[in-house]
Amino acid sequence: MNTAIPADLQVVVITGASDGIGAEMARQLAQRHGAKLGLVLAARSQHGLESTASHCRGLGAHCLVVPTDVSQENQCRALIAQAVTHFGHIDTLVNNAGVSAQAIFADVQAEDLHWYQQLMQVNLWGSVWCTHAALPHLKARKGRIVAVSSLAGLIGVPGRTAYSATKFAMTGFFEALRSELAPNGVSVTTAFPGVVLTQIRHHGLNAKGETAGSSGLREDNGMSVAHCVRLIIAGMQAREREVVMTTAGKFGRFIKLIAPGIVERMAMNALKDEVKPR
Repeated sequence: MNTAIPADLQVVVITGASDGIGAEMARQLAQRHGAKLGLVLAARSQHGLESTASHCRGLGAHCLVVPTDVSQENQCRALIAQAVTHFGHIDTLVNNAGVSAQAIFADVQAEDLHWYQQLMQVNLWGSVWCTHAALPHLKARKGRIVAVSSLAGLIGVPGRTAYSATKFAMTGFFEALRSELAPNGVSVTTAFPGVVLTQIRHHGLNAKGETAGSSGLREDNGMSVAHCVRLIIAGMQAREREVVMTTAGKFGRFIKLIAPGIVERMAMNALKDEVKPR
């Protein structure tokens, strides 16, 4: 442990912390807790991580930047090891790193289908590997796990078969893990954002597995990233099981049990006209 770091810090590891929800979460936590907070910031972009860290240090937080590709198990485990070496413990793990995708399944060619596996590697396995490595440390502190899923992990969205598959898998994994960890005092909060005004969909993949450059979803009523993060932090601190962020999401989750056709039409209407299947 770095002896210059106070031993009583609340230490939070955040993946996908170079921009979007992860970066905003780091900033809001730093604003709230200042010098009482230790942040371990992970993502692929060194530049983005340094920008986030600079802002958080300006608010008094202690920061460790660890460039990490969560699709690689060894990097996930190295992230947790570096966090513990630097700060001595971990109180919260936020599994936020993820890649979006939008493609009508029939438009995906057989030779391109491998990117479905790659998406699962990032969105599910990155969370699994980080969580497995952090588990002994979280148990020791009766800590918290946050999993940033999506409404697409509760309701299948047309044009997002790959993304929904990864987020449904993530939802199921953390739901089961929550029950396993309850006797140890470790909470698991799964967050289900809807359309949040970040660049994740613009950076997401198209049918060829290439960067799409645009979103296929209607964003008229998109939630600000700041509001989304406030809801996640509130749920995390209250150790809530789930944070479902929109009225439509809450309604759709339950109405699909008795009227699935209505929910399917709602999901289709979320797509822009030009990307709907013909």
